[in-house]
Amino acid sequence: MGKLRIKIRKQVLGENALYMVIWISVFLVPFMNAGLMSEAIIDFRASLLSWLKILPFFLLFLLNNLLLFRYLHRKHLYWVYYLVSIVLIVGVFTMLELYEQSDIAFAVSLGTIGQSFEAQHIVLTVFPWWGNVVAAALMFGANNAICIFYRNMQKDEDSERLKRQNIQAEMYYLKHQINPHFLMNTLNNIHALVDIDTEAAKQTVIQLSDMMRYVVYDTGGNSISLREDIKFIKNYIDLMRIRYTEDVTISFDYPQQLRGRVNIPPLIFIVFVENAFKHGISYNSTSYIKICIEYEEGFVVANFENSVNNNSKQAKPGIGLENVRKRLDLIYGNRYDLQIVEEKEIYRVTLRIPTLNDNEMHSN
Repeated sequence: MGKLRIKIRKQVLGENALYMVIWISVFLVPFMNAGLMSEAIIDFRASLLSWLKILPFFLLFLLNNLLLFRYLHRKHLYWVYYLVSIVLIVGVFTMLELYEQSDIAFAVSLGTIGQSFEAQHIVLTVFPWWGNVVAAALMFGANNAICIFYRNMQKDEDSERLKRQNIQAEMYYLKHQINPHFLMNTLNNIHALVDIDTEAAKQTVIQLSDMMRYVVYDTGGNSISLREDIKFIKNYIDLMRIRYTEDVTISFDYPQQLRGRVNIPPLIFIVFVENAFKHGISYNSTSYIKICIEYEEGFVVANFENSVNNNSKQAKPGIGLENVRKRLDLIYGNRYDLQIVEEKEIYRVTLRIPTLNDNEMHSN
């Protein structure tokens, strides 16, 4: 289990600070009115009654800001959001209107010390019934406008961060994944194959060329075809097979047929594949790597499993995995699922991500 990371964005702080200033100002209105009227003594009872009139609007604001907008409007359940909001606003002020017209609408006044208590009617609404409904609806609209404004600011910042992260991911892969050590071993294997199996050597050169072309030219966009990514992983695995004996079992299962174009973020899966080869292969004992990529309607599920040897147990996590986590957070927010299970002899990673296209990359 990874560490729980709590991110406090400056947009969130700015939005909450704005709300705080607005509501503090609203609740200070009775005192400011007393100052404008040059009253020598502030009537705290009148201020308290004014706060009671403001309270329904404040509670509705909290419900909208913390629950309705977050769990309905942001989930694009617009009709449900508007229906619930209308029913809530009308229901609250209808009950207050019925209270105002009832015989039990009284309370104990807050008199001065020594003054007898008397029952009086407390008016809990500022405007007539329809005026309160309109005012609350306008308050919801202003609240939503502020939320959307700060959310768009956050999306713009995430978009810029994601662009920089994609560039860093590509550069990281070029420097650390397709590194000189890997290329040297692959070229040595090709050299050995030239005298043994010329056709196999030619095919290996083509696979290596396809891999380099994929990294340099095809992954510059926001998304890549799942077919192309699978082909890239398959070429990587085929090149790695040359280095190992039959004691290493490598399996790769993937969809043979895909309807239409299925897009995923570039250079996501290869980090887990590379980690499986790096930490799951032992030259002293039988080892295995199992990779399975499946497509469900609207989702891609990738499973990476490898044996654990003594050397891999002591290996520290590389920056590749952390880089993938950051990119997934920026692209999907909380709409992806990454599970890592490390047991005594098995290391397993399961990643479930929604499919996307170029326009959806920055919609979170």
